[in-house]
Amino acid sequence: MSATGLDVFDKSLQTTHIWLNEICEEVGPDKQIAWHVLGSTLRALRDRLQPDLAAHLAAELPLVVRGAYYDRYRPSEQPRLTRSREEFVKSIDADLKNIRPVNPDQAAQCVFRVLNHHLPKGQIDKVRAALPEDVREMWPEGDGQTATGEQPKRRAARGL
Repeated sequence: MSATGLDVFDKSLQTTHIWLNEICEEVGPDKQIAWHVLGSTLRALRDRLQPDLAAHLAAELPLVVRGAYYDRYRPSEQPRLTRSREEFVKSIDADLKNIRPVNPDQAAQCVFRVLNHHLPKGQIDKVRAALPEDVREMWPEGDGQTATGEQPKRRAARGL
């Protein structure tokens, strides 16, 4: 039986919970914190991308997550010219200031790993390539989905 009555919402909620559970494995068991970590990192990333690339990335996100991604978006002000890892992490830290302390560097890397696991490798590669080098260094090269949507073997080996 459908929880919401609409398969698109049920699938999005299920996928969002999977992502949040993966984030919780690294930042602790509180899904509220995981939600803030996910949203803060995605918004920091979005604000450093050209609007077209930001929209292509959004199209790959679950519907629920896409809402957090677009929260407070002002495309006319993008991309922000962050040239350092420090500035990127500082923007995440500022967005997380009203929750319990979370290491923003760890938060970003955790979200990048989740994106690597769930999004197509080609999309991840385009987004990574658009970032300054020292920000890109935070984001390990992905093992994203294949063109057929299959998850990589490494993810299966980790039991995710």
